[in-house]
Amino acid sequence: MRVEVAHVCNDPAGGRARLTEPVVATADGRVRGRVVDGRGGVPRHSVRGPPFGANRFRAPAAPTPWDGLRDARRYGPTVPKSSYPAPYDVLLADPSIPGEDCLNLNVWTPDPGGSGLPVMVWIQGGAYVIGMSGLPEYDGGRLARDGGVVVVTFNYRVGMEGFAQIEGAPPNRGLLDQVAALEWVRDNIRAFGGDPDRVAVFGQSAGGGSVAALLAIDRAAGLFRRAVAQSVPGTFFSPELAADIAAACAAELGLRPTVADLSSVAPRQLSAAADTVGAKMDQWAHRWGRPAHRTILFSPVVDGEVLAVTPWQALTDGTGRDIELLVGHTRDEQRLFTAINGLLGEVSEEQAANALHVLAPGPDGARRYRDAFPAAGPDELYELVHSDWLFRMPSLHLAEAQTAARGRAHVYELTWPAPGMGGALGACHGLDVPLVFGNLDRGQPAMLIGETPSPEAEALSTQMRAAWASFAAHGDPGWPAYDTDQRLVQRFDTRPAVTAYPEEPSRLIWQSHTFPALRLISR
Repeated sequence: MRVEVAHVCNDPAGGRARLTEPVVATADGRVRGRVVDGRGGVPRHSVRGPPFGANRFRAPAAPTPWDGLRDARRYGPTVPKSSYPAPYDVLLADPSIPGEDCLNLNVWTPDPGGSGLPVMVWIQGGAYVIGMSGLPEYDGGRLARDGGVVVVTFNYRVGMEGFAQIEGAPPNRGLLDQVAALEWVRDNIRAFGGDPDRVAVFGQSAGGGSVAALLAIDRAAGLFRRAVAQSVPGTFFSPELAADIAAACAAELGLRPTVADLSSVAPRQLSAAADTVGAKMDQWAHRWGRPAHRTILFSPVVDGEVLAVTPWQALTDGTGRDIELLVGHTRDEQRLFTAINGLLGEVSEEQAANALHVLAPGPDGARRYRDAFPAAGPDELYELVHSDWLFRMPSLHLAEAQTAARGRAHVYELTWPAPGMGGALGACHGLDVPLVFGNLDRGQPAMLIGETPSPEAEALSTQMRAAWASFAAHGDPGWPAYDTDQRLVQRFDTRPAVTAYPEEPSRLIWQSHTFPALRLISR
């Protein structure tokens, strides 16, 4: 991949002499970064070769070492990815940087000459089809400076390139890219002041799902000591379902889902074919079930090779018992999607009933929701079941599985309502990201938090950054570990508090659900 080396100065006033362009020697060659004031910087370095040409659809390959000094002061190329459909494209920016050397990573360090610093490796979300490590909200400068940690972000393949089940290609190539990035951290992070034995992975949404998957992947064992999984999606696919979706996408081009057929297709054209299928998912609901109702085309595949079982099963079996886990979700996960789709306050009784029928667990799931929330109207029921199925209950169950195997887990819920859009979004999906990174005034967070962050937002961000950094350093975010007696969690709000898990009615509805790999309904 590619390393952007940023030295995050702890003394912007200049009380300590600083290099303006630090040079770091990696295992493959030297890179030049830049000093920043704690709010910027982008060192990049290629740690795996470009996934194109002869490497198309293959596992990530080792990079070619170089002589001389490589410039690492700007973000590198982005991976091929889908475009946001309307109206998401207007509200959510996801720019592209051209170039084939797209498997690259970025490093922020508060002390490039130091040693023993904890390391936080970020995996961004994006529904496994979009996303890039170079978004302004993922700038690791403030987190590195304030938390005294080395922050790493990286790109990984998404969509057809990274997660489609393609004959002749290894499955879960996007997850293999993530393992490769962690291997690079193991081999190189000392040069940036980091300790390879104190690595914590953290990610949100598809990134949280990736963190969960890494807990279950044998070849990732030993590459990280702690894991933070934020808003974990419960969608893991069976090979049959993944293969059927890949076949539908390839058929849009008149091709088969094989390496031989797809290797010569331009990445942009391949993404467009998947976008076309995604635009008519209602035609596939009878075959693909729940993913079709949420326009979910790609997810990690429980293939038996890279990923043997789901994360929930792996943790139940004790696979991640030695990994310290921090996991949680926002209260109103669905609210952002409802608002963008123009349904906020407009959900009909028929739409709510259909959501309950499709997503609630078990044959009596819909009734149990109505019994548990007797005063809830269509809007609330629609939001609850969508939030629970996709994010809230998969996240909670990850902690439950870890605890059942006598591992250690800490749980949180973000309940602070976003002030953006007149406060209509509540504690919506993605709100935790700017609060954890501390980037409240740039990129997409402005839509959630407003153009001028309030003192309340700054205070909450400070608390969350400190908790994440403390967990990365010591395994203790500042509140008790979760157990099935008291079920204590940290509630992040204007006045944070440790309390019993707030979503108890939903927990009871879903307590017997196992989140198995999603299967193909019919052929």
